[in-house]
Amino acid sequence: MKISVLLPTRDRLDLLRHAVASIVRLEDPDYEIVISDNCSSGDVEGYVASLGDVRVRYVRTPEVLSVTENWNNALAHSTGEYVLMLGDDDALLDGYFTRTRRLLAEFDHPQVIYHSALLYSYPGVTPGMPEGQLRPYGYAPFLRSADRPLRVPTKEARRLVRQAVNFRFSYGLNIQFVTVSRGIVEELAGDGDFFHPPFPDYYAMNHLFARADSIVAEPHPLVVMGISTRSHGFYCANNREMEGKAFLEGTGKWIEKPGQSQLLPGTNMNSGSLRTFEELHRQLGSPAELAPNYRRYRMLQILHVYEGHHLRGTIDSEQMAELETSMSRWERLRYGLLFALLSGAARGLPARARTQVPRVLTLIKREVPWWQSVPDGGRYRDISEVVQRIQGADDPARWETERGSRLGDWILARVFP
Repeated sequence: MKISVLLPTRDRLDLLRHAVASIVRLEDPDYEIVISDNCSSGDVEGYVASLGDVRVRYVRTPEVLSVTENWNNALAHSTGEYVLMLGDDDALLDGYFTRTRRLLAEFDHPQVIYHSALLYSYPGVTPGMPEGQLRPYGYAPFLRSADRPLRVPTKEARRLVRQAVNFRFSYGLNIQFVTVSRGIVEELAGDGDFFHPPFPDYYAMNHLFARADSIVAEPHPLVVMGISTRSHGFYCANNREMEGKAFLEGTGKWIEKPGQSQLLPGTNMNSGSLRTFEELHRQLGSPAELAPNYRRYRMLQILHVYEGHHLRGTIDSEQMAELETSMSRWERLRYGLLFALLSGAARGLPARARTQVPRVLTLIKREVPWWQSVPDGGRYRDISEVVQRIQGADDPARWETERGSRLGDWILARVFP
C-alpha cells in the first residue's frame, strides 16, 4: 500500500533538501515523494534529478500559484492510497512509516490518522527566542489524554469542528497532523478540490473531522513542523501579516463571493478563518450547528484593534476610527470601558504586575485550550539536526498542567461570549 508524501515548494531549495532527506533515510517498501515546484527561481528539478531516486517525483507549475492551488497540484499528481502533506520546511521523524502501517493494519485502514508532532522554530524566527526552540505540538484533547493509539469517536470529532467554527481551536489544524486515505480525499473533493482558500489546512482538517467515519489518534509525534524565516508562521509571529497574506495568495487574490458577511479591520488570521469557515459551511450543506460564529469574530477583531491601539501602539488612530464606524454604540461603550481599565492598570501597576494585563485579554478570547508544553532543552541549527538527535524511541510529548479558572472563564463568557 503506497503512501504519498507531498512536498509543495517555492524558492526554498535549502529547506526542501532537509525535508527530502528526512524521508528517504527511512526504510519503507512502498512510498513516493511528490515535489510540486511552484515556479521556483532555483534549480529544484536539477536537485531532484541528482537524487537518482525514482520514488521522488517532480512537477512544476507553469506560473506562480497560490499555496492552496499548489497543494491541490501536488495532490493531483500523487498516486498513493494514503497521503501526507508536508511543508518544505518540515521533516519526518523515525518510525513514521512503520507506525503508520501498524495503525493501518491494527485499525482496519481508517480514513484519517491524526498523529502528534513537534514544532521547531528556526533561530531568529520567534521574537524572544534568538536561538530557536523545539517543543511538543499536539494539544488536541484526544492526544493529551492518551498514551497509546485510539479511535476518536465521531461525536467528539464533530464537537471539535463546532468549536473551531466558533473560533475556539481545541485541536491543531495544521494539515501535517494527518495521514488521510485517498478514498476520503476523493469523497470530500467531489468534482472540485480537496483544499480551499484562504486557509487550506483549516478548511481540509475541519472537513475531515466533520465527515470522516473513522479517525485514529497516534499520541507519538511522527513529524516535525518547521517555522522558518520564509514561512507564513514567521510573518504572523513578527507582526507582518500582509506579507503572510501575500505568501499564501501568490500572484492571485482571494475572491469575495456574493452574500459573504462583512469583514472588520483587524488581524487577517481572524478574517481568513471566517472566510474559510464560511466556505466549509457552504460545502457541508449549511448545517445550522456549523455556521461560523460572526459574533465572536467581531469580538476578536475589536479586541485586536483596541489592544494594538491602547496597549501596544501598533494600531494608529485612523485604523481605530475605521473600526469604530462599524461598531454599535454598546460595543463602543463596553470595549471603551474595558480598555480604559486595562490602560490604567498598565500605567499604574508595578512593572512585574503590568505583564499580567495581556493575559486578561487571553482569558477573554479563550481561543485555545489551557495548556503549556514543555520545550526541549537542546539547540538545533536546522531541522536535520532535530531529526538526527530526536530518536524514534524518545517521546518528548510531556505536558504541564492545564492552567485557567473555570469560574473566571464562566464569568467572562457571560460578558464576552
